[in-house]
Amino acid sequence: MHNSLTVLVSLMAAAFASQAAVSADEAKALGTTLTAIGADKAANGDGTIPAYTGGMTTAPAGFKAGDGIRPNPFAGDKPRLSIDAKSMTQHAARLTEGTKALLQKYPSFRVDVYPTQRSVAFPKWVADNTAKNAVKAKTTNDGRSIEGAHAGFPFPMPKTGYEAMWNHLVRFNGQAYEAKYRNLSVDASGRVTLATEGVSNQEYPYWDNTKGSADTFWKIKLTYTGPARRAGEALMIIDPLDIGTKDRRAWTYLPGQRRTKVAPDLAHDTPNPGTAGATTFDDTFIFNGSMDRFDFKLVGKKEMIVPYNAYAAVYGAKQDDLLKPNHLNPDLVRWELHRVWVVEATLREGKRHVYSKRTFYLDEDSWAALASDNYDARGQLYRTGFAYMAPSYDLPAPYSDMFGHYDLVSRIYSLTGFIAETGGVRHTKPLPEREWTADSLAGAGVR
Repeated sequence: MHNSLTVLVSLMAAAFASQAAVSADEAKALGTTLTAIGADKAANGDGTIPAYTGGMTTAPAGFKAGDGIRPNPFAGDKPRLSIDAKSMTQHAARLTEGTKALLQKYPSFRVDVYPTQRSVAFPKWVADNTAKNAVKAKTTNDGRSIEGAHAGFPFPMPKTGYEAMWNHLVRFNGQAYEAKYRNLSVDASGRVTLATEGVSNQEYPYWDNTKGSADTFWKIKLTYTGPARRAGEALMIIDPLDIGTKDRRAWTYLPGQRRTKVAPDLAHDTPNPGTAGATTFDDTFIFNGSMDRFDFKLVGKKEMIVPYNAYAAVYGAKQDDLLKPNHLNPDLVRWELHRVWVVEATLREGKRHVYSKRTFYLDEDSWAALASDNYDARGQLYRTGFAYMAPSYDLPAPYSDMFGHYDLVSRIYSLTGFIAETGGVRHTKPLPEREWTADSLAGAGVR
């Protein structure tokens, strides 16, 4: 009887996970009471979150078309409040557990909260395709794959944690971009170390609006130029939309061996050498890859204080000014109050991971994950992550690919994708398909 009940529950859960997201009547809310991608259009009760009016689509004075560095359009804003360990209690309901832990742990850490600017914007075709996806898209394989969606957000009105996380996984960064970047780590003594630097080419075939479908949602090719011991190495990862049944494809190139190797372990909780092992591979972009290790529960929407419009940190900061002992320089990190979707991920029975539970905070206006709380096997808060949103108003696209993680046990922290001193990020055309082969990776990595 117990076994039969277990099977029945599993079948019901799988059936629910495979249903289309919303009905045609429900989808009518998109563009009316909701924005085109599913955010609440109205202001909150006290006006601290304003109504959405279309986002920022005009570049500020000083921006040069085609440049990778984007000036801060909100440079004149002043904080409306500042939160430290002493004042934390009165704002606790709007702070992530990780933020509260940092305030308690480091007296020099503080959260400067600026006026909320709902700056995220998208091309019109993203909105049009999202409306189509809303009534067609569905998850399969117990939520771990999707089908019936292309070139728009698949689940603008999510009903499950898997649907919400898929919106993050395929988040809109344009179809392709290139950036020269640095990944940096700061140890407990405050010493800054270069983990890796190089060139990153990323593409989202899912967002190719000239085609009707795609098998792949994300591709990345990294060519390392430093530190010296790693110069010439290269890495490539390709993730399919049907990642619930098809595995991630990954390769590495090591110049000492002069050959490309298949690398199936570049996933889940494998320590990421790109951050000197300070994070896992699925910490990338706060969460990345397959959802097969956790059960994802949609908790609901909350008003939370998160990093946002972080142009000063992403585009304007000097490395030595930004990376301080214990944490990023609070003077250079902008926080705002926004509505976020909260998703809780609990380790599946029989699965292995260094995290037993994770909480993700997804921005309602962009679907990008802006923060995470990650717990160890004892249930203790282990690492906390933040993504530093700085929308590309010239595309437009809500760029959020500079992110960092604080290890609350070892007292180290990492910053991934620092681009302010290396030319920023340029939205580009996709590379030719021949550039996404194992042979091309070997050519790219030769030093």
